[in-house]
Amino acid sequence: MEKSHLKWVSLDKYFFMINLVLFGKPGAGKGTQASFLKEQFNLVHISTGDLFRNNIKNETPLGMLAKSYMDQGDLVPDQVTIDMLEAEVDQNPQAKGFIFDGFPRTEAQAGALDAFLKEKQMEISATLALEAADDVLVERLLERGKSSGRTDDQDESKIRNRFEEYNLKTAPLRDYYTKQNKFHSVNGIGSIEEITHRLTQLINSLN
Repeated sequence: MEKSHLKWVSLDKYFFMINLVLFGKPGAGKGTQASFLKEQFNLVHISTGDLFRNNIKNETPLGMLAKSYMDQGDLVPDQVTIDMLEAEVDQNPQAKGFIFDGFPRTEAQAGALDAFLKEKQMEISATLALEAADDVLVERLLERGKSSGRTDDQDESKIRNRFEEYNLKTAPLRDYYTKQNKFHSVNGIGSIEEITHRLTQLINSLN
């Protein structure tokens, strides 16, 4: 067993940190499953979108730095996001692991995340991609759009554009994590319970 997985030791058994990257197209149920996995495995769910909003809302130095780029219409540098992630990890020293949601989105970001975790004697245990046919996801999102009020869930062409963006960003990440034997495709069709069961079995097999 690799030392980098080790978080703490008791007298009678080892406890291992589980760090997951969660992928999924819009409508794949990523948020729902992240909530279940967070509770089931006592993990900290780090959504980069939430992280940015919270830092900007609370006017932290990193939030203000990110906002300065966003106000200029520029992309926030990867290092700013990594620094936010590091601060969030440091705030949860007793965590049994983390779910990274929304980061990485490029191969460069994946490399930066690996380097950051390595400094803390941690590593990504697995990347989980919830997979479902586009037509099924379109139907889900259009149905969701009836109640959510989200305009991007009410236009099929916009939905399919979001799928294309996901495909472009995720393809290199799939290759990156496959080379590390850490990429896992999970069937995202079925009931919430069935999908949770598949994910749980996969995660339990990691140790």
